[in-house]
Amino acid sequence: MTSPLPQNRFLAIGECMAELSPTAQDGEYRLGFAGDAFNTSWYLARLSPDTDVSFLTAIGDDSLSRQMMDLFAQSGIKENYVQHLENQTIGMYMISLQNGERSFHYWRGQSAAKKLADDPQKLATAFSENDVIYFSGITLAILPDKSRQGFLAALKTAKEAGKTIVFDPNLRPRLWETADAMTSAIMQGAAVSTIVLPSFEDEAEWFHDENPMATLNRYKALGIPTVIVKNGPDPVLFEHNGHSGEYPVAPITEVTDTTAAGDSFNAGFLARFGSGDIEWAIKGGAELAARVVQSRGALVAKATEMD
Repeated sequence: MTSPLPQNRFLAIGECMAELSPTAQDGEYRLGFAGDAFNTSWYLARLSPDTDVSFLTAIGDDSLSRQMMDLFAQSGIKENYVQHLENQTIGMYMISLQNGERSFHYWRGQSAAKKLADDPQKLATAFSENDVIYFSGITLAILPDKSRQGFLAALKTAKEAGKTIVFDPNLRPRLWETADAMTSAIMQGAAVSTIVLPSFEDEAEWFHDENPMATLNRYKALGIPTVIVKNGPDPVLFEHNGHSGEYPVAPITEVTDTTAAGDSFNAGFLARFGSGDIEWAIKGGAELAARVVQSRGALVAKATEMD
């Protein structure tokens, strides 16, 4: 069982893309839809039916965009903050498999999602109408600089108004002009947040953190009340309202696909965060992620049925 978030109106902001994944038949691909913030929304909607889950993005007016909206409807994710732009489309990526190893090829230059923060008034309205606002480093990466700064300013205002702001740094250097631009924007995103959910492997590579405690302390120094440092199969380090600790992760015997490991962890954690028991919330995240990585694909329905 899960407990609803402390407030039950959850808004995620980001890009949902068309996904082409290989089938068992050589040369054939299956069309699906995924994206980091969307994946978290999808899992949260399944885990916490009492939570009102919405997604803010921009899409086109083509058939791909319409098919994606069908998935939103089927998944219980509200589309009232989705902007429909004329003569636009969504981003796409293809998964290639070679000797069991996955590689990704992206086409996102034409993505309408880059315009999701172009209207400051729409942002302000969306933020005012929700209690928990979730975004990621990828959300920041796809925005032009002017829109990004406006987006961060709107988040700061929402935080000051008492909203819960949740941020997964999700460092993706290929989306940024330079590593310095990426790390600077990530720290700006963290500074306007109340919960930060970094992954140590990424943080160590790009912030040169020597250990998970260094990652936790760097974000803690910004005055963030809750920092949860994910670390693959190793213990999760946490800081919550002045209380620090670590939570051991149960070993997994077979990992099939880590595509949505962090996204699903975040959903499992947030679904229990309203309980006030931070370790139980971390346990929920770790257990969901463990089930997800033992299956193929970003959206694994059966993983939530066991919660």
